[in-house]
Amino acid sequence: MKNRTLPRVWRWLVRALQIIALGALTHALAAPPPILVTLGPQRVVHTTNPKIGVHTRLTDEVEEWKIKKNFEMVREMGASWVVEYFPWEYSEPEEGSFDWRHADLVVNHARRQGLTVIARIGFVPRWARPRDSVTGYLDEARYPSLARFVVAFVQHFGGRVQHIIIWNEPNLNFEWGYRGVDPAGYARMLQAVYPRVKEVEPSVQILAGALAPTLAPPGSVDAMNDLDYLQAMYDAGAREYFDALAVHAYGWTSPADEPPSPRRVNFRRTELLREIMVKNGDAHKRVFITEGGWNDHPRWTKAVHPAERITYTLRAYDLCKSWEWVEACALWAFRYPFPAQSYLDYFTFVTPEFDPKPIYYEVQKYATR
Repeated sequence: MKNRTLPRVWRWLVRALQIIALGALTHALAAPPPILVTLGPQRVVHTTNPKIGVHTRLTDEVEEWKIKKNFEMVREMGASWVVEYFPWEYSEPEEGSFDWRHADLVVNHARRQGLTVIARIGFVPRWARPRDSVTGYLDEARYPSLARFVVAFVQHFGGRVQHIIIWNEPNLNFEWGYRGVDPAGYARMLQAVYPRVKEVEPSVQILAGALAPTLAPPGSVDAMNDLDYLQAMYDAGAREYFDALAVHAYGWTSPADEPPSPRRVNFRRTELLREIMVKNGDAHKRVFITEGGWNDHPRWTKAVHPAERITYTLRAYDLCKSWEWVEACALWAFRYPFPAQSYLDYFTFVTPEFDPKPIYYEVQKYATR
């Protein structure tokens, strides 16, 4: 009798252990409960230089607590301005159908930390460009579609976002959809967007340019010299269709104080772009540096030593403070959501894990001295 019941007992015991193990495994694999994130109280940036800014990169940051922490650290560093990228396709994946959820998270958390957002618009949705074309490709026939999107953007963020960059580095073949660089075509883009925006939100500032600093020779297929491009924009009638100029000011291996020269890419090349503005009757318009800075990769040919990067960065912020025609100086880049695994990681102020780099602490000390 005992010999017949013992295997049955063992079978029940094994079955019970299997059920327990399956329950434990199911619990282990279950998604953790969501982290509750609130906007928190309204904060204020305390800084001795209100022009300090950084170019954040939260486009692909999906966790809200990380978005909030990112902006908390920007504020704690002493920066008042952030440039953030809002891809057109992300917010209008289907023509006329808008999804502002992620953009709202970014803008709301930035503003709650006391930061002013400069929105960079680009990344053409698939429905607005030819099949198999790159995201920088936009036919002129689609300029009205871009204008409608920018109008929808400024209406949605009415009062929350007052500065809009139209396109990024249009003087590069890559950013212009791998087509011939076309400053007149870019001027027509501004002419399509600007009046529509002003009709609905007159106080919004349209920023043009965001030109890549380059010494490309005339006739280059890859790029156009930024100084030549800006003058060509004016020649094409762009003057009445932007409120301020966005400038990219990279120092590469040069100190921040190195004098400007048409034959050099350095931080003070910004002054040469300003001279072109003045020559064309735009002395009253402001300049926003929306990218720029230095890189401290140990082997990249355009990098500097970490201590040099700190010195040059602080001096750049000082220069911008002294330039009354500069509104903000947002350097590249505060943090990436994930490692780039290249020299690009050495532009950042904070690691993807939110570990501050020495440059973060030095800017923080500079902003409170």
